[in-house]
Amino acid sequence: MFYKFAAVLTTLLAIYVYRSGRAVFHHVLTVPDLPKGYFAGGDYRDHCVVIKDEKDDHLNHCEHMLFWDHLDKEDHVINRFILLSCDPGRREWNPIMGPMNDPDPFGYLWIYSTETGSLSPVSLANYPEGHDFHPLGFDVYPSKAGALSNLFLVNHARENSTIEQFVLDPAQPTVATHVRTLTSSYFVAPNSIAPTSPTSFYLTNEHLMTYRLPRPFGNILSTIETISGPPLTWVAHVTVLPDGSIEHKFAALGIAFANGVALSRDGLQLAVASSSLAKVHFYSRDPSTNDLTLDRDVIVPFGPDNVMYDDDDTLIVAGHPHFPSLVAVVETNEDGESEGWKNSRF
Repeated sequence: MFYKFAAVLTTLLAIYVYRSGRAVFHHVLTVPDLPKGYFAGGDYRDHCVVIKDEKDDHLNHCEHMLFWDHLDKEDHVINRFILLSCDPGRREWNPIMGPMNDPDPFGYLWIYSTETGSLSPVSLANYPEGHDFHPLGFDVYPSKAGALSNLFLVNHARENSTIEQFVLDPAQPTVATHVRTLTSSYFVAPNSIAPTSPTSFYLTNEHLMTYRLPRPFGNILSTIETISGPPLTWVAHVTVLPDGSIEHKFAALGIAFANGVALSRDGLQLAVASSSLAKVHFYSRDPSTNDLTLDRDVIVPFGPDNVMYDDDDTLIVAGHPHFPSLVAVVETNEDGESEGWKNSRF
């Protein structure tokens, strides 16, 4: 009996080392020696613009930022804004990595003009009274010829995680009008969104075990899932129907910590960050069905977080090179920095 147990344990350990050993060694056990900033094409200080909230310092704990493009009738970009989702109370309310102490403080949406360099908070019109706002990943469909844009946003509210739908008007860019709250039992730990139409999107679910589970199971199992990287998470495709109900379809299963997601400009390739395995999965997409087929994996030198395609369909990947340093920042009440932040382009 002992030998059978030992054989099974050895087999499981070998599988774990094969799948996750490289990521654990380089990004958990090894502290990277990184410069404060680096840019292959020159001095990073000449190529980076720091966006700050000089007035109230509410621009912190920001999870996601992306372009909101205004297009003409020929699909040429005539104006470009940057939208940011930030949650200053995230140290006290994080259903995925913990803790879950205080869900009351509201998060923020911000908008930054690339033309004027101005930064403004986005007010939430028609937002339900008493409904929490803890924004995480989001995305917005471009505005064409002055049309309204749909914005879908992951909200880690106190009772359950939801998707909030807003409408943005180019004539009033600092106002997001709430349309509806989308709920589903499949929204266990939603993270990132990639639109496929004004009313549909891909959605990653980053964990199966979260802090919402009863103590002590939530904090223990969530941490084990993060570090060990079992293939328990997925990508879904969600379609919002005219009556406000949704169609939910699993598009890719068996992913370890499915984090950021991005759709290429031509709509034929989907990139998904696997944070636990330090990889980016590339899927071929069938636009007629939204079905995905795994094409290839690319190893990256950090735990990838958010991903996006630029105007040339080059994938930009941001991530965390040292997981314990990230956890230390999450757990401390002092301001700090993770042990380096890295970006790669593919």
